[in-house]
Amino acid sequence: MTRLHFDLDVLRTFVTGVELGSFASASQQLHLSTSAVSAQLKRLQEQVGEPLLRRTGRGLVPTARGETLLSYARRLLELNDEAAAALQGWALHGEVRVGLAEDFSGSLLPTVLARFARAHPQLRIEARVGRNATLLDALSHDALDLALVWDDASRWPHAQVLGRLPQIWIGSAAAGADATHGGTLPLAVLEAPCLMRQQACAALDHAGLAWREAFTSSSLAAIWAAVTAGLGVTVRTTAGLPAGLAIRHDLPALPPIALLLCRNQAQPAPAVQQLATIIESAMQTLFPSMAVGPVLV
Repeated sequence: MTRLHFDLDVLRTFVTGVELGSFASASQQLHLSTSAVSAQLKRLQEQVGEPLLRRTGRGLVPTARGETLLSYARRLLELNDEAAAALQGWALHGEVRVGLAEDFSGSLLPTVLARFARAHPQLRIEARVGRNATLLDALSHDALDLALVWDDASRWPHAQVLGRLPQIWIGSAAAGADATHGGTLPLAVLEAPCLMRQQACAALDHAGLAWREAFTSSSLAAIWAAVTAGLGVTVRTTAGLPAGLAIRHDLPALPPIALLLCRNQAQPAPAVQQLATIIESAMQTLFPSMAVGPVLV
């Protein structure tokens, strides 16, 4: 059996094109001509022996085989970049400021901090956990370099769509908890503005189901506590889902929600870009089935 040896530059083109949603944009970011990108993709597909992308509308999406390669390519590039960063880490000083949505404080943050600190021991890391509006405001006032947030249609200019996660209804695992009272569904939701709250209410209204706000808070931790106690159901993703809660399948379907990695500059400093790469890789490890949108060509 012939052993495959993948070219990391070609894999980087493939991954960048899928993540940016456009191989034309990938060619600009990687400083390659569009013909060079096309040649790399053709060579990669010939090497694999099966189609890696399929056309859908105006764009392309990875095939099943392409999704498999995408996952491995990210890991290979991550290891390469981490090795390079570790060898060059002595040259990077100062600080990197990152913000994350509350959903990722327990699952993602420890992994990201540990890996980044190993690669750049001389850098100071400032991490902030908060809600979308707070993080984007800090980004706009140059108080953060990078923020991982949910897509709330804010149209941040330097945003990268990492993927889309299913929104789910979540209730207490205790039998009979968060049951409807008088035909009205109790909700435990974050204070407005909150896109997940809006979409939950819209889905219930569209289905003709009565609901009431039984509990509200500005803290996701408080929402989890209220749901655990059976005060109501909520809508989130599986990110940071605590034990002791259950996914409800008897309520209206919800659309997926996009996850954005926002930078405060179009061309961030090398240390910021290194941290962004680690976050992207960690997200793919945590959510390997995270949907990726169409790639425009």
